[in-house]
Amino acid sequence: MQKKISILGVGSPIVDAIAMVDDDFVAQVDGDKGGMVLVDAVTIIKLLESLPKPAMNAPGGSAGNTLFALARMGRSASFVGKTGNCTLGSFYRDTFARLGGDASRFKIGQIPNGRCLSLVTPDGERTMRTDLGAAMTMTPEEISSADFENCAHAHIEGYLLFNETLMRKVLDSAKGAGCTISLDLACFEVVNAAKTILPQILRDYVDIVFANEEEGAAFTGIHDDYPAMARQLAELTDIAAIKVGAHGSYIAQAGKVEKIEPMHAAKVIDTTGAGDLWAAGFLYGWSKNRSLTECGEIGSILGAAVVQEQGSVLPEHVWDDILSAL
Repeated sequence: MQKKISILGVGSPIVDAIAMVDDDFVAQVDGDKGGMVLVDAVTIIKLLESLPKPAMNAPGGSAGNTLFALARMGRSASFVGKTGNCTLGSFYRDTFARLGGDASRFKIGQIPNGRCLSLVTPDGERTMRTDLGAAMTMTPEEISSADFENCAHAHIEGYLLFNETLMRKVLDSAKGAGCTISLDLACFEVVNAAKTILPQILRDYVDIVFANEEEGAAFTGIHDDYPAMARQLAELTDIAAIKVGAHGSYIAQAGKVEKIEPMHAAKVIDTTGAGDLWAAGFLYGWSKNRSLTECGEIGSILGAAVVQEQGSVLPEHVWDDILSAL
C-alpha cells in the first residue's frame, strides 16, 4: 500500500542563490528592497555575474523551504512542482529524497530549473529576483487529484496566485482528494496582484492562511493592529496566522486571537525562509494535534533559528537541538 503522506507541498521548486550584499548594491537593482520580482534567466545571470562575492546554492522556494524542514523533522512529506532537466533539478529532487521526502510526485520539465537570487543586506533583509525556469512551465492539465492521492494536507505557496488557472486546478484537485489546505500569502506583491480573487479562494478552499505583517496589511488594509489583521483573515478561514518577526505572531480562530511570544535570535544574519520555516513548525505541531499555542511556539523556534543562518537550510547541530527540545 502507498505510504500515507502527512503533508504535501505545492509550489515552485526553486534553487536559491544566496548572496550577502550592501544596501548600495540593492539600490542599483530595479524594484523595492525586501520584495520579490519575477525576472528572466538573462537577468539572473547578469546579477550573479555582478555580485561582489559568489552566491551560495541551496534548495528553496516558499513551499519547498517548508516541506524540506518538515521532512527533516520526520513528517512524511511529498511535493508537487516542476523541476528542471539539469543538475540543479537533480540537486533539488535528490536533496529532498535524502531527507526522507517522497520525491515521486515531482514533475520534470524540458528547460533548466528555476533559480532565485536572494540579496541579503546587513540588516538581514532579503530582496529576491526569481527566474521560475521549469517551474513556470507546469500547466493545469498536468495537475489532477491523483497528485494528492493518499495525502492528508496540502500546503500551497501564494506565488501560484500569479497563475490563477493553475492555482484553481491545484485547489480543486487537493480538495477533490480530501486534503485540508493551507496557503502562505508569500509576499505583498502577490496579495496586491490577487486581491480580487483572494477572498473567494480563502473562503471556499483554505483552512489555514499564513501571512506576515506586510501581506496582512496589503489584504486587510489594517496597519500595525496585528490582532485585528488576524481576526479579519480568520473570518474567511478556520485559522489565520500573522507572523511579525521579532514581535512574535498572532493566531486567530473562531473570533479569538492568541499572541505567541517570539523566540530570541542572538543575531539576525538573513531572514530568507523565516516565514516558511515558521509555517513548517506550525504545521508540524498542527499535524500532531498540538494546541495552536504549541504550534505557534514551534513555528517561533524554527523562525528564530533560521534567521541566524545564511539561507534557509539549518545546520545539523541546530536541527539536533530543535528536535531534542520537541
